Amino acid sequence: QNNSEGRAMSLLHIYKTLDNNSTQVNQLNPEWASYTLGVFLCHSCSGLHRNIAQISKVKSLLLDPWSSSEIEFINSVGNNAAKAKYEKMVPAFYYRPTNKDCQLLRDQWIRAKYERKEFIFVKRVLVTLFLPGYREGFLWKRGRDNGQYLNRKFILSEREGVLKYFNKNDAREPKAIMKMDTINATFQPGKIGTPHGMQITYLKDNSTRNIFVYHEDGKEMVDWFNAIRVARLHYLQVAFPGAPDSEWLPKLTRNYLKEGYMEKTGPKHTEGFKKRWFTMDDRRLMYFKDPLDAYARGEVFIGNKDHSYSVLPILPPSVQGYHWQFGITIVTPDRKFLVTCETEKDREDWIAAFQIVLNRPMLPQEYAVEAYFKHKP
Repeated sequence: QNNSEGRAMSLLHIYKTLDNNSTQVNQLNPEWASYTLGVFLCHSCSGLHRNIAQISKVKSLLLDPWSSSEIEFINSVGNNAAKAKYEKMVPAFYYRPTNKDCQLLRDQWIRAKYERKEFIFVKRVLVTLFLPGYREGFLWKRGRDNGQYLNRKFILSEREGVLKYFNKNDAREPKAIMKMDTINATFQPGKIGTPHGMQITYLKDNSTRNIFVYHEDGKEMVDWFNAIRVARLHYLQVAFPGAPDSEWLPKLTRNYLKEGYMEKTGPKHTEGFKKRWFTMDDRRLMYFKDPLDAYARGEVFIGNKDHSYSVLPILPPSVQGYHWQFGITIVTPDRKFLVTCETEKDREDWIAAFQIVLNRPMLPQEYAVEAYFKHKP
């Protein structure tokens, strides 16, 4: 037992010595390691590494026995050295998941690095997947009206700056055309009910349109996601020449700031409160009857706090008809929106999300969006 404890102490000392600057890993306080790759792992990633057991063999730092040769190997590698090797040529557009991302993104990132070794030679990932600027394939798409998933042909054309899909394989005209200037893609396994589920949004007549897709092959789904990102980057480079890529990379795709159920009342504040699914996407607060609806029942623009936008953790005293007790008043220059949350924690989380948007300066193009909302019929 003392010998095992000593080896565990040695491993923890090696970890702290080798990877003191590896911020992302240190935040997770790893207690696992791959003794064939020489990297330290958090509990969640250790499970994903077990999926590639022919390459990565995992042990607990504290519970499993370690041989001297295994300890020496980890001592000679470590996370920073492994990162320099296996992430040598990651394209700028390629999404690097964090511990907060869905399992599919993390699993495929680990497989891309260690199993397929895609980032050791840059040509492998660029030439085979993304440089042609064109991608064609079939995805299962949820029907707007009946909710049934049907196999649909999708084409992504960087030259045209669009993603489009066809209801029939031999159809000449696409069912929908999604332009790169407004498109967004985000993985939504919980909402869609499949681990490979992705939500794609775009603006149609300045209203947000949602489509929900998946593919049985996780790699195929992540490749579509990154293909959308590289097409978005190309669009931004052409539309805004001279700006550095570092300015556009955070804007290629985005996760929603906050989603969940709240109850809301109508504009006169005399109607009963109804349960709705809310999504905070950039400066658009949208509400849906069902999380998988194609269109929102309504959208609210949330501007900057210096332009008569604010949020209050209360409801006006005269308001009635709600049974969720934790109210929020969203103030805009034109009207007040009243919503309620089921728990105090929900209200705190929503207010924190609103404050992020309220404190962010308005971009020039956002004033045009605000003007549209003010004159929306």
